[in-house]
Amino acid sequence: MNIKMICFGAMTLSMVAGSALAAGNTGTSALDDPAKMQPFYTDSSMKTLRSNDDFVKAWKALTPEDQTAMMTACADEAKNANPTNTHPEFCSSVKQNGGSK
Repeated sequence: MNIKMICFGAMTLSMVAGSALAAGNTGTSALDDPAKMQPFYTDSSMKTLRSNDDFVKAWKALTPEDQTAMMTACADEAKNANPTNTHPEFCSSVKQNGGSK
């Protein structure tokens, strides 16, 4: 009986852990989409933001849905501030230049 329970527990744990690992960090945030983020940066490594004028032009080129998604993602990052937040400069520029529309 004990061996059966241990095997069942191990199988259950592996199924749960496997599902969690498969879901992982899929980059569902609008800020994790390179195609949407590239127009805001001067380099392919996306480390240097464009000038304010270029930033505003890139912001206005987005669909209203994309703008809303990015503002929401920035608000979430600000609310859950921690060292893993990777877009503080971008979000600051969104608030300053684009978020007010």
